[in-house]
Amino acid sequence: MSTQRRQRRIAIVGAGPGGLTLARVLHVHGIPSTVYELDTSATARDQGGTLDLDEESGQRALLHAGLLEEFRPLSRPEGGELRLLGKDADVGFHIPPPQDGDGNHRPEIDRRVLKELLLGSLPEGTVRWGQKVKAVAIGAAGRPTLTLADGTTVAADVLVGADGAWSRVRPLLSDADPVYTGVSFVDGLLNDVDTRHPAVAELVGRGSMFALADEKGLFAQRNGGGRIRVYIAVKTPEEWSRSALNDPADPAATRKRLLDLFPDWDEGLRALIADSDGPLVHRPIHALPTGHRWDRVPGVTLLGDAAHLMSPFAGAGANLAMLDGAELALALAAHDDPETALNAYETAMFPRAEAAATQSAAHLVDFFQPDALRILRDAFTTMTAGGADR
Repeated sequence: MSTQRRQRRIAIVGAGPGGLTLARVLHVHGIPSTVYELDTSATARDQGGTLDLDEESGQRALLHAGLLEEFRPLSRPEGGELRLLGKDADVGFHIPPPQDGDGNHRPEIDRRVLKELLLGSLPEGTVRWGQKVKAVAIGAAGRPTLTLADGTTVAADVLVGADGAWSRVRPLLSDADPVYTGVSFVDGLLNDVDTRHPAVAELVGRGSMFALADEKGLFAQRNGGGRIRVYIAVKTPEEWSRSALNDPADPAATRKRLLDLFPDWDEGLRALIADSDGPLVHRPIHALPTGHRWDRVPGVTLLGDAAHLMSPFAGAGANLAMLDGAELALALAAHDDPETALNAYETAMFPRAEAAATQSAAHLVDFFQPDALRILRDAFTTMTAGGADR
C-alpha cells in the first residue's frame, strides 16, 4: 500500500449497514476511516426488523469484510419460512422452514445483531456517535467539507454519504428528492409471542407472513427474542396518512383507525393490530427516481438509500447498501487515485441499483393490486422448484 493511499482522510456519514460495511472492508485493507453518526449510541433507537442476506450481495459483502463465518451462527435459517394468506387467513402459498441439511441462500439476521457484528469488528473510535452533520460543501481547496452541529469543520479526501433517505450529502451530487410512492406503513411490535400471543405466533410461523386483499396488506416478520414485527400497509394519500391515520399521542385511537380499515378480515389477522405492544410508528414509503445517478463530483459519492432509495418490496435495500460499501472499499483499496476508485465504483453501482429499483417499483404495484394474492402466488410458484405447499 502506498503512503499516498494510507494518508487519505475518508469520512463516512451514517452508521447503517452500508456505512459500517464500508468502514470494515477499508479496515481489512489497512485503510482508516471515520464514521459520523447522528445517533448518540448503537442502542439509541430501535434498529428495526430482520434482514435476509442474499448470497450475491449481503453475504458477499460480509465475505469481503472477513465476517461471513461469524455471521452464520448469528443468523436464523428458519426465518426463510414464507406464508401468503388471504384476508380470511387461508394459506394460499407456503414455503416451509428449511430442514437440517437444506440450503438456505438468504438466511435471516436481526438488524440489531448485524449492527453489533459490524461494530465489533471496527477499531475503537471509528464511529463518532452523536455527530449531527449540519452542512456539507466543497471547500476552497476543492475538498469536500463537513460542518458538524458543534461547529467543528472536517475536510476529507473522500466523503461518502451513507446517511439514508434524507441524506445531507446527496445535495452535493444531485437535486433529486425522494417521492412518496402512494403507500404508507404503520409499524407495530408484539413481544414474547409464543407465551403471550400463541395464536398469532402460529399464524405467522417462523419467518414472514404476507396477508393481502382489497389493496391493503398485513405483513408480519418473526424476529429474534420472541418478537413479531408487524407492518400495516395501505394505499393512501400521504397527507391523509399523516393527519388521519396515525396519532402518535394516542396509540389506542391509531389502533382503532387501523382496525377500521380491515373490518371484514379474519380476527386472527386483526389481532396483529389489536394486540400490538407499545407505539405504532407511521412510515410513509418514499423512493428516488428509478435510475437515479449523478455526474462525478471530486471526492464525493453515495451508497445505499442515499444513492438509490426504493420501496422495500424487492427486499434489496440493506443487501445493496452492504454490497455498495464493500465494493466502494475494494475500489479505494485498489486505486491510489480516489477519482479512479469512485468512478469504478459508480460505474458498477448505477446499473445494479437501477435494476433493483425497477423490480421494487413493479413489486409495489403487484402487492396492491385487487388480485395481489394470485399475482404473488404465481410469482413464488414460478420461483420455487418444488418443496413448497401450494
